[in-house]
Amino acid sequence: MSYEITRSRVETYFDRTATATWAALTSDAPVSRIRETVRAGRDAMRARLLGALPEDLSGARVLDAGCGAGQMSAELAARGAEVVAVDLSPQLLQVAEARLPDTVRSRVRFVAGDMTAPELGRFDHVVAMDSLIYYRAGDIDARLSGLAQRANGSILFTVAPRTTLLMGMWYAGKLFPRGDRSPVMVPHAPRALARRLAGHGAVRDVGRVSSGFYISHALEVRP
Repeated sequence: MSYEITRSRVETYFDRTATATWAALTSDAPVSRIRETVRAGRDAMRARLLGALPEDLSGARVLDAGCGAGQMSAELAARGAEVVAVDLSPQLLQVAEARLPDTVRSRVRFVAGDMTAPELGRFDHVVAMDSLIYYRAGDIDARLSGLAQRANGSILFTVAPRTTLLMGMWYAGKLFPRGDRSPVMVPHAPRALARRLAGHGAVRDVGRVSSGFYISHALEVRP
């Protein structure tokens, strides 16, 4: 499946099908036990990615690629970064903008569109948390190639690791697609993906978070 087709499915899901679900998941509203594990896992992964960045980001221009409801954007701005927060879903961007604390509002610019668009400019750091998990290795390689040409520092991103649980979910998704199901995650072997991406810079393993139904693995590329 091409990058453009997958991107269109991701946009449709987050902007039309599951906006309310993701707004609840990324808040402190009551959710099911399964979604509680996903929420806790996402919180842990966000903390892991933030831990790989400088505490003081004053003056740094940072791309929050696939910002969703804006939690990462708010924390980056709180460290002093000038944040460009990009997402395919205008609906989720409205949620993110409404939640943004007034103290950092002047340091965040929300943009609806492709997170890898060249017209977004250059950045000191790029963070793409769980926004590349629906794409195959070739698409990830191509997207990171473009970002590496416009990044002065680290590119932090996550993938769905190739585990028994996720592979089962992946094959179930391929065999039994449903119109209201989220786009199917594409599992990767992080070491193999790291070797493939080595041409874009030094690749570092940032680690994995497993929390119930949330399993995500972080990598860093330094061009």
